[in-house]
Amino acid sequence: MDRSEHLKFISNQLFCQGNFELVESTFSSEYIAHAGEKTYSGHKFIKQFIKQVRKAIPDIRIVRIDILSNAENKLTWQRTFTGTNKFSLKGIAASNKKVKWYEIVVSRFENDKIVEEWISSDLAFQLMMKHK
Repeated sequence: MDRSEHLKFISNQLFCQGNFELVESTFSSEYIAHAGEKTYSGHKFIKQFIKQVRKAIPDIRIVRIDILSNAENKLTWQRTFTGTNKFSLKGIAASNKKVKWYEIVVSRFENDKIVEEWISSDLAFQLMMKHK
């Protein structure tokens, strides 16, 4: 399985199936995520974040993953999610409505593990728009 196929598989397993056993084998123990002005790190963060999203959107599905560029140790990709917002997330109340959002991710690899990512997501915006 090439790197792009592996990312598609891992994303589905983590977000849609809740298979957290794959975190250690996929992400470096020194993992760092950059999201806007914030930086997060470690396996605990990955599991905690995905659990929060899965709780807020229990029927989460990845409907599309597009690889935008594939360099030697970096892969840039976009993933499209859908699901129903059943519980609050990061202070945004549940709308009980379907939501669709996009994320652009740049994943940097070392020794076949993801060691660093830059993530831009419009999830919060899409959740807030459902309250209009």
